[in-house]
Amino acid sequence: MLPDDWHLTQDVDDFIARAGDFLRSRPALHNTPLTDIEKLRIRGAAEDDADAPVFGRLESGGEVRAIFYLTPRGRLGLTPLSAEQTDALAPHLAGLGHSPSNVIADHDTAGAFAESWQRHTSAAPVLFWRTHLYRLGPLTPRQPGPEGRGRITGGQDREQVVRWCREFCVDVGEQSSIDLIDAGSWDDSRFGDRHFTFWETSEGTPVSMAAATSIVGGMVRVDPVYTPAHLRGRGYAGAVTVEASRAALAAGATDVVLFTDPDNLTSNALYQRIGYVHVADFAGYKFS
Repeated sequence: MLPDDWHLTQDVDDFIARAGDFLRSRPALHNTPLTDIEKLRIRGAAEDDADAPVFGRLESGGEVRAIFYLTPRGRLGLTPLSAEQTDALAPHLAGLGHSPSNVIADHDTAGAFAESWQRHTSAAPVLFWRTHLYRLGPLTPRQPGPEGRGRITGGQDREQVVRWCREFCVDVGEQSSIDLIDAGSWDDSRFGDRHFTFWETSEGTPVSMAAATSIVGGMVRVDPVYTPAHLRGRGYAGAVTVEASRAALAAGATDVVLFTDPDNLTSNALYQRIGYVHVADFAGYKFS
């Protein structure tokens, strides 16, 4: 696979015009590129900005076969690639002066690129993220569910939403988001554009939270789901996930997805019980 088959640009609108159909063709598998690229489009980085994101599409036979995007913070996102393709892309990016700080992709692609990048740059990869991807099938709420009801959050809930998102990040070790929240840069964090739902007791006390992205390419990702430790084991997480999922479907989503920690058997079982089906595994590597 020749590097010349990759077409690079910093014009996000042109990139979406050329690669959008490809991304929308598999909205569940492409959920992270869809949301990340949409966020970059909304921010509207200037084409001549040295810190502007870079987008690439791999074409063959006049069709887009894969894409990458490199954010200003150094995050490289990839759609599925073969080891041969990552071995062509890595030196191509390095030769153009691009140096990703990490890569996130499906498990096989992320591992292949990490090996290719190390081979061509000597930068050692470190696995920092493993996850299962689930897609919602028929929604099957648990019966009977916990007492209470779901409620869409409002401006009066912002303080609690921010606090719970930070607690979630502490639980999963997401330091970059903690730093942004602590710096008062909520809008720049990955939670800043989410839509939040609370599960409340009959007395109106919030006990669990689920967030969802806006619809992009027919897809909504539920992320994160959080229940404070002292309130877990009562069915609240499942109930609020059902509410967020139901709202996504009502808004017109055709694909509702979420990521889970492979080591958390409880949450994986919970999501399967309410209708989520395993689709693929994903991974992330940091580079020294």
